[in-house]
Amino acid sequence: MRMLHTMLRVGDLDRSIAFYCEVLGMRLLRRTDYPEGKFTLAFVGYQEESEGAVIELTHNWGVSSYELGTGYGHIALEVEDAYATCDLVRARGGKITREAGPMKHGTTVIAFVEDPDGYKIEFIQRKT
Repeated sequence: MRMLHTMLRVGDLDRSIAFYCEVLGMRLLRRTDYPEGKFTLAFVGYQEESEGAVIELTHNWGVSSYELGTGYGHIALEVEDAYATCDLVRARGGKITREAGPMKHGTTVIAFVEDPDGYKIEFIQRKT
């Protein structure tokens, strides 16, 4: 078995694709409209789906926002340098919700950003 993807419902698919691709540096791997079901699926990631897990962005036509609820936590991405990654995200128009720094009660350097729909993405700095 292997993990395939994480699905997020998004209110504006083009805005979300722009965030994940232009701000976080992922690639749009595929996008498919399902007119009879009135939804579109877009898959984004850093590598091909056959090589690793990706994110499925689901846009239900006519729905512009969702309540995130209290069960969802975040997506975690490993980065070389969390400080530099925050600077890059900020320069690309992304929203930093927790600046890079050591985690409370530990030494791992982390940071958090928020996508256009309010989903949290954690950067975890690779330990050298």
